[in-house]
Amino acid sequence: MSVRRLLTAAPAALLGVLALAAPAAAQVSIAEEDSGGSGRAVSGVALLLALAGVVVGVLALRSAGRVGSGKGPGRAFAAVALGLVGAVVGAVALAGSDKDVGTGNGQGGGIVAVVLALVGMAIGGLALARSRRTA
Repeated sequence: MSVRRLLTAAPAALLGVLALAAPAAAQVSIAEEDSGGSGRAVSGVALLLALAGVVVGVLALRSAGRVGSGKGPGRAFAAVALGLVGAVVGAVALAGSDKDVGTGNGQGGGIVAVVLALVGMAIGGLALARSRRTA
């Protein structure tokens, strides 16, 4: 397996793991509702999504200017979508935190996730513009 295919398959595998873990995380949060869970899980998921958006965006930006690469704007769209989902989940994490940064309820992670998601969307948008210009 080439490194390029591995780097392409890694975000897909990450999303698959997160999709399978979501129902279990929902059950844990319902069970911990009375005890007031930490809230770090939601911001951790947002961080992973935003980071995947940045990685896919960089890969899309690297191959955007090449003629005949066969990828098209697919990776750029994926980077923008991952960034958007990461920003939304990060905003949900920020909305659910009621204490200050550093108290362990995930507010700092939500802030970092929103910033990373914006960076991922910007890189994906740049790659999308480059791929359309050369196509």
